[in-house]
Amino acid sequence: MESALALEYQRICNDPAVYQPLAYLRLRRAIRNIVERRGIEPGQTLPSERDLAQTLKLSRVTVRKAIAGLVEDGLLHQRHGAGTFVAERIVKPMSRLTSFTEDLRERGLSPRSEFFERSLGEVTPEESMALNLSPGSIVARLHRVRYGQDEPLAIERSAVPASLLPDPMLVSDSLYEALERFNARPRRALQRLRAVSLNAHQARLLHVSAGSAGLNIERRSFLDDGRVVEFTCSWYRGDIYDFVAELQTD
Repeated sequence: MESALALEYQRICNDPAVYQPLAYLRLRRAIRNIVERRGIEPGQTLPSERDLAQTLKLSRVTVRKAIAGLVEDGLLHQRHGAGTFVAERIVKPMSRLTSFTEDLRERGLSPRSEFFERSLGEVTPEESMALNLSPGSIVARLHRVRYGQDEPLAIERSAVPASLLPDPMLVSDSLYEALERFNARPRRALQRLRAVSLNAHQARLLHVSAGSAGLNIERRSFLDDGRVVEFTCSWYRGDIYDFVAELQTD
């Protein structure tokens, strides 16, 4: 990887069309190009700052500044004592209705949840509209941070009619697996996705900087008979998740 990066860095230095006057910006562009061309795969380690500085004849301060910008952009990820890695992105197809737990298991990651709330309560006006419930109805609520391995990936708030999930404590990780026990697993869903900046509280829970890019997703899921079974609002880390939809002509 070092030799490929050295060649790319020299190309950028010698190409007036892409030349940057500052060395750390040239190095940042060179690393980005190598990563995007899959010269180094997601999850692999970058050479150390010292090795890059020696190979490219740059100061370690310049190398550190270039890497810091790519970490902030989400292209690289640093682990204390382990080095700098190319960030692994999770691609979520929007054509299949699957749970967070199922998505991570398919990718060989271990999902887990940190719960802040698992309770029953009277439906709020927003929940009443989303779930097509009458005022005074009871819903099961879940509020948690979703993890892949030890990495926080999303914050999630869910509401489900208590008639379909009478005890929210039955949800240990996968809501859909709990609903399946009551023959209430969703069969279709409507989703709305928006780009957002994560506020200070959300950023702290997700281990990113305040103002980092995030994705807000509202999901309403339905049973075969048309009843709404789930209303979930999620905030995903924008540096890890890609949502992909397949489009076809008629």
